[in-house]
Amino acid sequence: MKDFLSNPIFETIAAISEQMQIKSFIVGGYVRDILLNRDCKDIDIVVLGEGITFAEKVSEKLGHNTTIKIFKNFGTAMLKYNDLDIEFVGARKESYRSNSRKPIVENAAFEEDIIRRDFTINAMAISLNKDNYGEIIDLFNGQDDLKIQLIRTPQNPDLTFSDDPLRMLRAIRFAAQLNFNLHNDIIKAIINNKERISIVSTERISDELNKIITSPKPSIGFKILFNTKLLHIIFPELAQLQGIDFIDNKGHKDNFYHTLKVLDNVAEKSNDLWLRWAAILHDIAKPITKKFIPVEGWTFHAHEFIGEKMVPSIFKRLKLPLNENMKYVQKIIRLHLRPIALTENDITDSAIRRLLFDAGNDVDDLLLLCEADITSKDEVKVKKFINNLKLVKKKLIEIEEKDRVREFQPPISGEEIMEIFGLTPCREVGIIKNEIKDAILDGIISNNYEEAFQYMLEKAKKNNIFPVKI
Repeated sequence: MKDFLSNPIFETIAAISEQMQIKSFIVGGYVRDILLNRDCKDIDIVVLGEGITFAEKVSEKLGHNTTIKIFKNFGTAMLKYNDLDIEFVGARKESYRSNSRKPIVENAAFEEDIIRRDFTINAMAISLNKDNYGEIIDLFNGQDDLKIQLIRTPQNPDLTFSDDPLRMLRAIRFAAQLNFNLHNDIIKAIINNKERISIVSTERISDELNKIITSPKPSIGFKILFNTKLLHIIFPELAQLQGIDFIDNKGHKDNFYHTLKVLDNVAEKSNDLWLRWAAILHDIAKPITKKFIPVEGWTFHAHEFIGEKMVPSIFKRLKLPLNENMKYVQKIIRLHLRPIALTENDITDSAIRRLLFDAGNDVDDLLLLCEADITSKDEVKVKKFINNLKLVKKKLIEIEEKDRVREFQPPISGEEIMEIFGLTPCREVGIIKNEIKDAILDGIISNNYEEAFQYMLEKAKKNNIFPVKI
């Protein structure tokens, strides 16, 4: 503990406390993470007085190594010191109205500030005061809860969650991040108060959802979300994947739990948030496309294409970015069946080239998802799929080394085509470019200028298009 407090910032805060005769404490997540031996760069300081004035004194003392931002409306100040973000606030208590999670804030004693915090593991403090410097103040046995890996609230959880419904998602997020259990009273309180999540902004909900998704084992959080029915409110499309239907004694797998397994498999190999989103959404259209055909059984034809089309509406509703990250997720979903499908017939060079062209630089992520998507309990089937994927990967490497398709650029540009044939921008230019591209991908010509040029002239001549300049 003393090693952490040897940081000059804490000695400076302690000195300012002594100088101003104002008590100060490290509170919340930084204390928790010290005790868990986790790295943490965010520090919350509570002072029994005016937080902004205190922060300004600390900034002045530290000098040129700091920058400070003042948030007068919230009574807080944010100090950046080297790689640390330090927030200063005066001790306060909060009361809430039934239709809002924006609190009415009043000054308070230290104990009143601590009891309003979300969970016991976040309600510990470390004194920065001369008389008990470095002492842990633990009014609600947070240290014991850390040892038994339990998440509880300092107050009645119904009150905690009714006042600030976002804390329901925070509880689930901490369970996923730390692999802790939620106290039974918390589970019951989430179920009782789940409808209150409607007063929380979508941005805050999605922020917590992303933290669950990027946790070491995201399925922990999603199972709790499902069991408490919070998922049905904030992400109904995912909840609708759950369940198995039977007709003529033929059933399909539970696509919800399959999706969580795929997500966990991806999480073991990649920290990329958007690849994890692709894992979550790769089968999202299965409830829409599900159909029973007597001979075939259950089918989900075209779910990859319909799933791709569902992504923008889901992202828009969840206030996720409608940018290149979304397009990446769409592409991975659209292509996620292709690598395995290649192995059902002879793996042709042409099919490999087209996969490389369509996936581009995301082909490795696509293959990672495809491997994660193999969740069968049939060991023979799993071994077959894994071996088939190895063949596809081997072929992809061979074709890429030979034909450089992954970063495909047309050997002849549209501008050059217009100049050669005396054309203005028109449909014919696009047709000629696509003829060249398809010929390269199908292996009719190599990916070089000379062969592409001769092929272009031959194709143009057959369509009565003649060059005006060569």
